[in-house]
Amino acid sequence: MSELSNPTFDGVKSETLVIREALAILDARYQNRQNCTEVFTSPALVRDYLRLRMSGYEREVFAVLLLDSQHRLLSYEELFFGTIDAASVYPREVVKLVLAKNAAAVIFAHNHPSGYAEPSNADRRITERLKTALATIDVSTLDHLVVGHLDVVSFAERGWL
Repeated sequence: MSELSNPTFDGVKSETLVIREALAILDARYQNRQNCTEVFTSPALVRDYLRLRMSGYEREVFAVLLLDSQHRLLSYEELFFGTIDAASVYPREVVKLVLAKNAAAVIFAHNHPSGYAEPSNADRRITERLKTALATIDVSTLDHLVVGHLDVVSFAERGWL
């Protein structure tokens, strides 16, 4: 019997296994390039993907979703790790990753461990710096999402990109 189907298995560990399995299913769905009919074409699709991936972190994590020209997921990369209220983000490292993965577009994401998803002025400034850096190599910045415990705020939906 698997750990997931064992009702006597510790609840917390069981929840962790369910979350890991859900992430594996998401990765398979979005990275199966031959059969991929679902692409990241709306903030709602990305919001669901990121809420599962990032909402439980206890420190700030900055990630990049690298997309092909059809906005299919090439790779999800967590690049920078910070403290409970900040993470340093380096545009040079983002550009290197984008070039290495041959991405045509990106979506940025980071979490707010406080649970409050409202973007800060620093979030807006780094997004502009990253967008400018990537524009020089013809890579589109589609969105930047801030993940709280329940809410996810999209820069694109707010008209900030």
